[in-house]
Amino acid sequence: MREEKREEVTPKIIFEDETLLVIDKPSGWIVSDATTTNGQPTIQSWLRQNFQFSIFNFQECRSGIVHRLDKETSGVLLVAKTKEAFLYLQSLFKTRKVKKSYVALLHGSLKEKEGVIEAEVGRLPWNRRRFGVLSGGRDSKTRYKVRKEFEKGNDKYSLVDFYPETGRTHQIRIHAKHIGHAIVGDEFYAGRKTARTDRTWCPRLFLHAQSISFVHPNGKRVDYKSELPYELQQDLKTLTK
Repeated sequence: MREEKREEVTPKIIFEDETLLVIDKPSGWIVSDATTTNGQPTIQSWLRQNFQFSIFNFQECRSGIVHRLDKETSGVLLVAKTKEAFLYLQSLFKTRKVKKSYVALLHGSLKEKEGVIEAEVGRLPWNRRRFGVLSGGRDSKTRYKVRKEFEKGNDKYSLVDFYPETGRTHQIRIHAKHIGHAIVGDEFYAGRKTARTDRTWCPRLFLHAQSISFVHPNGKRVDYKSELPYELQQDLKTLTK
């Protein structure tokens, strides 16, 4: 049993000043409001309920949310508090001047413990909800480095740090599958049977946005971090190093 229920976890503030809000997004929270959210918790609604930024008056600024994380991905999320900061941060993402790192638990033992994954990524024609490696897709690049290796029975797992240099939808999840080592608990890309087995001991996608680094609007380089969530730490304890 978990000591805390996942649905009771709410976003936490990592940093705040007059222009920025850096939050720690819990797994299970959708970033932006949509007609399909059906009462599920969203970061955008939480922002409106708890803050009164001037940026809320600008519909095109999405309540200040500069980038996105998948619903089950936890970790660092940037929110601008002014329109000027929003446009500035957007420009940093577009010109690839924001450095991000993620940590994920992958199936198997990677032959190459450090490397670069480059592949064209696009929406699958036969399933528009999912993405994959496709000829003619958008270029994508991810550096990775294995941090630790584990076992559980006859199965092997690798805890891997990822450093995406592009920001395609599901990029890390797709790249992990592309090299033959899907992320634990990934219901889209690990396969239905594998994901169902994973979720008997790891009830969520094991992917966490652990850090983000960029030049603050004030001109200083900043680096914000999020520790691995408690539930993922507990899941790792079920494995043997």
